[in-house]
Amino acid sequence: ELTEERQKVERLREQNRRLRRRVGGSGREGRRPGVGDVRFGDFGRLEPISREFGLDRGRPIDRYYIEGFLARNRGDIRGRVLEIKDSAFTRKYGGDRVTQSDVLDIEETNRRATIVADLTRAEDVPADAFDCIICTQTLHFVYEIGAAFRTLRRILKPGGVLLATFPGIGQTGCAELDEHYCWALSTLATRRLCEDTFPGADVEIEAHGNVLAAVAFLEGLAVRELRGEELDHHDPDYELLITLRAVKPEGGV
Repeated sequence: ELTEERQKVERLREQNRRLRRRVGGSGREGRRPGVGDVRFGDFGRLEPISREFGLDRGRPIDRYYIEGFLARNRGDIRGRVLEIKDSAFTRKYGGDRVTQSDVLDIEETNRRATIVADLTRAEDVPADAFDCIICTQTLHFVYEIGAAFRTLRRILKPGGVLLATFPGIGQTGCAELDEHYCWALSTLATRRLCEDTFPGADVEIEAHGNVLAAVAFLEGLAVRELRGEELDHHDPDYELLITLRAVKPEGGV
């Protein structure tokens, strides 16, 4: 009899939870659940759904924000353009505005690289050379990040534009992809870096994401698993991705 009573009480509690959720709203919106009412569902596990940033499920969530940033600033991708590792974004967003496309990599084995150099010590790369530099999801691998920033400023032409992105909230490494971060940035840290290494630059820094997008990205979900309005909602307390547009001042060194 005691067991039956306990089962009845548990059923009543569950009905009460469902009723509260129904009153509070349906779907992913509505009133916050109380303590003890949170249901983790597929996230109630110690292993993420994907350890490969969502690459094995589709387009990674951070890529949504990166590509949106580059699309909005496609007009800056013109003249002589430098990109890191490959020229995919130069070709996709620059089109016939690009007169010369260069690729920089530290690895000599990269056949796509037209310039082999370390961004922290790139003395052989000439100053004032590029109209635009696309540097997405790169600088967080560089421990001497300030030195890399100074190199990027030096090799930009006066009036040239740096388009860069940095991880905020997210996975900090992937053994399977042999990726290990030195840094995760915030808008504040990015602004301080620019003040120290890009003095006088016209700088635009934005954060992208929200708590739902951040949780989904941490779990390794893909873009197609969230709705557009869920991805586009901006919450300044949850910086999933940081974007930077910096214009080197005319006459800058």
